[in-house]
Amino acid sequence: MELARQSDQVILAVIEPIMDNLMQGSTEIDHAKHTRDFTDRLKAIVSETYLECICRDYQSRWGFFTDRECVAIFRRPRSIAVVWKQWCSQMPGELVAELVLVEHAGRYRVDHVMVY
Repeated sequence: MELARQSDQVILAVIEPIMDNLMQGSTEIDHAKHTRDFTDRLKAIVSETYLECICRDYQSRWGFFTDRECVAIFRRPRSIAVVWKQWCSQMPGELVAELVLVEHAGRYRVDHVMVY
């Protein structure tokens, strides 16, 4: 993966807008927006019903996603994993947000993403 050879700033310039979009899609419970950059494998897991269930659950407990701060970037031969500190509107303290990015057919795709 060529992107893995780039600087942290270049990697984050690619990944941050992808993460922003999918988190906004999660906030809006907009399946098409949330899954726009997903691999086919991840799209098969995150159905509209599944996304709605997950979003309603975390929004009732944590509120909405607010600030995010990069903690680490992991470069691997075929993927990049990024870990952030994540804050939410109704929860004191920090959560962990993570995303794994792969390259498929010349495009960057999310193969795993989670907040916990």
